[in-house]
Order: sequence, then C-alpha cells, then structure tokens
Amino acid sequence: MSTIKISSKVEESSWNNLRELAKESKQSISGVLTEAIEDYLRRHRVRPEVLSHLEDSMKAHQSLGHKLAQ
Repeated sequence: MSTIKISSKVEESSWNNLRELAKESKQSISGVLTEAIEDYLRRHRVRPEVLSHLEDSMKAHQSLGHKLAQ
C-alpha cells in the first residue's frame, strides 16, 4: 500500500499523548495515526446499505411519521 505525507496542526498535549501511546504500544506514530483515521472513518461513515434500509423503512412507515409529527 502506498503512503502519503501529511501536515497538520494539533494541540501540543494531544501530540504528547499520541507519542506516549505509540511508545507504550511499540508502534510508530504513523501507525497509530493510520489506525485512528481508519477507526474514525468506520464510526462516522454510514454504509450505503444502511441508508438504503433506512429509506425503505421511512417509505414503508410514512403515514406513521406524519402522525408522529403532529
């Protein structure tokens, strides 16, 4: 897998905590950052099939939604 170089600014205390975690877990800072980014994306990105099921459910229960809105 190819890698890219990034540049960003973070709070000094967060950077120090990240460095400590990398050292404690015997990982590189790049490894910890990559893992953190992947975890963030998993938690914040909604899978297309979930959105599809949500849309189907909303269509199937549209009248109930209108009643609840009143």
